[in-house]
Amino acid sequence: MKNEKLWIKIKNFNLDDNNSNFTFSKRLSRDNNWKIEFANKVISEYKKFIYLCYITNNSITPSDAVDQAWHLHLTYTKSYWKELCGETLGKAIHHNPTKGGSLEKNKFSKCYDSTFEIYKQEFNQEPPTNIWLNNQKRFQEINFRRINLDKFWLVKKPSKRIVLSLKILLVLLVIPFMFIQAKGRESSSDIIFPIIMIIFIVIVIIFGGSKNGRNGGCSYDDHYDDGCDSGCSGCSGCSGCGD
Repeated sequence: MKNEKLWIKIKNFNLDDNNSNFTFSKRLSRDNNWKIEFANKVISEYKKFIYLCYITNNSITPSDAVDQAWHLHLTYTKSYWKELCGETLGKAIHHNPTKGGSLEKNKFSKCYDSTFEIYKQEFNQEPPTNIWLNNQKRFQEINFRRINLDKFWLVKKPSKRIVLSLKILLVLLVIPFMFIQAKGRESSSDIIFPIIMIIFIVIVIIFGGSKNGRNGGCSYDDHYDDGCDSGCSGCSGCSGCGD
């Protein structure tokens, strides 16, 4: 590693206030609807990203999950600016808004790929795929909103495969009943078994596949004399860090 001593200091940096009942990790878990175990893994990856911001002159961009940890840490102003940047790093790492537009998105798509390469060089391993999504997902699934759960219900949107399967099921169910009406009720018993089989097959199609994760975003960065500067897209809450 370029600066192993610094990495040990960042790794041991405690974001949780031991005197608080509602710690940083618990808030990160609640705000993103993550299990506490996953939130702690994200915090570990966030620390790695901060380290990479310090040691590289290249522009780099975090995953969306890591960015959420970064956003939250910025609200803990004493912990972030005084204890992390001031006392641990001796260098300010900024997070600024993006200018927006396709050029910015393309730029930080490349920065995200660069982050993976630098990550592998420094930590001698691949970034965990459940936190660092691939480039396509990182910059595709970006439609996030802050929702008041006291006033609204949240229902998970079905995948395209499920929607298509339900449409096929509807069509396949309608066709047999059209034949029943055409041939009379005496033929209905001959249709029941095929209908049951159709329903069974569609259920297997819907629930038999693998589950995918979330995340996405876009970002912008710039460089200031006092440290590594990064940015955040207004639509997705993503960021970049570098020259």
